[in-house]
Order: sequence, then C-alpha cells, then structure tokens
Amino acid sequence: MIKHIVMWKIRDELDGKPKSELCRDIKQQLEALPGKIPVIRSLEVGINAIPSDASDDLILISEFDSAEDLSAYAVHPDHVKVAEVIARAKLTRNAVDYQV
Repeated sequence: MIKHIVMWKIRDELDGKPKSELCRDIKQQLEALPGKIPVIRSLEVGINAIPSDASDDLILISEFDSAEDLSAYAVHPDHVKVAEVIARAKLTRNAVDYQV
C-alpha cells in the first residue's frame, strides 16, 4: 500500500475569497474524489486548527493499493480539476509518498 501525504500553504486571498474559504472549498472538492476515483482506498483532508508561520494550511492523507493506482489517480480528470484549483490557491506544496 502507498500512503500519499500532501501539505499546502494557501494564499491569504484569491479572487476575493479569504484563506479560510479557499481551504474549505478545496477540502470539499478533495473529499468528493473517492466517490469519483475508485483507486482511492482512503482519503482524509484537514485544515490546520492552530496556524503559525511554521505551519501549512491544508493536509491530504490518502492511501492507494499500489504506486500504479497513485499514478492513475494523479492523471484522473476529476483529480486534475481539483489540482488546477489548488495550483492557483497555493503558495507552497510538499509531498511524501511511502510504502506501508
């Protein structure tokens, strides 16, 4: 099994939306993906509850049966749509993929 963890720092504002609203929107879009992408074994999204200069704003923790399933997820059209939204809203992105 592959665990895929991604953390983002989100802009303070984008298109008139504050960071809190951007985070909620992204969380909602990510949490809809398991119903659309069958290779997702599990998916959890968290919004940072204790912001600081050293912390990120959003975290995605997801699991896949294999690296091939993670690759299929990465190019799935529904994931690509959410990734495009995140790309506009993010300041930074960090990821770790490891075998469980």
